[in-house]
Amino acid sequence: MSAQLRSPALPGALLWARYSYPPNELGYCGPPDHRSLLHYGAEGVVDGGLEQHLRGFEGAFPYMQLIAQATGIKDPFDRRVVEAYWVGNELLDRVDRTLFANSLWDRFRHRADRSWSYLTEALPAGAVPHHSFHVFGVYPWVGRLRGERGGDRNSTSLEVLDRCRIRWGQVRAVEGDQVVVEYQRLTWDGTRLGLGPPELETVTRAIDGTGFVGGDDLTPGDWVSLHWHWLCDRLTPRQLANLKRYTGHQLEVTNERVRHPGPMTLGSVKREF
Repeated sequence: MSAQLRSPALPGALLWARYSYPPNELGYCGPPDHRSLLHYGAEGVVDGGLEQHLRGFEGAFPYMQLIAQATGIKDPFDRRVVEAYWVGNELLDRVDRTLFANSLWDRFRHRADRSWSYLTEALPAGAVPHHSFHVFGVYPWVGRLRGERGGDRNSTSLEVLDRCRIRWGQVRAVEGDQVVVEYQRLTWDGTRLGLGPPELETVTRAIDGTGFVGGDDLTPGDWVSLHWHWLCDRLTPRQLANLKRYTGHQLEVTNERVRHPGPMTLGSVKREF
């Protein structure tokens, strides 16, 4: 297997593969054959087969198309576009709200019904097409939290939201295919979402040595991105700041402006992770 590419050298399709593999492995979204996605990402190969596979992610791909269209970038697989959706960057602030609203209308109008007005409340509140918007603004899990008491770490809704968002964590130890990281768990106090105190978690970086970030490339103190149970990438200081910024912004939008179940309560959740 070729050496894993460091993040700044990654083409957009490979960066996308890193973030989409974890839910694909679990069967939550995208085409079957998650193993091919893992090997594409590990080997650093980009071809028509990988791009075709990624187009099958019905939740993510339209956001990439929107960001590219709104910013004058021809290729939705452009690294800048892919990074904007999964991690966050300045492209998100250039997406016209009307264009964003029209994209959401085209995608969800047949499923949203009365929940459509709840979804569009997020746009004047400043929502942008970041992955956290889809997690907290489109999925039904935030709405389901409304009936749950605060402080319940065993809440299924809270666990799904925490696992599905792109998290950041700091490496504490590398143990073969596993990495111990310190991260902040998503919290719910009965009225607001937030982030708790740092705690340790063990995540997967590879399966039998096959993964996206080599163990030799990680040292204690590194900041990394996490999706579900996987370590996806090392984060630069700029990427870490952006991920914190756009996640925090969406949490504020969710807490202050959108206190309703997302429109996906009337549609299929499985293929939208």
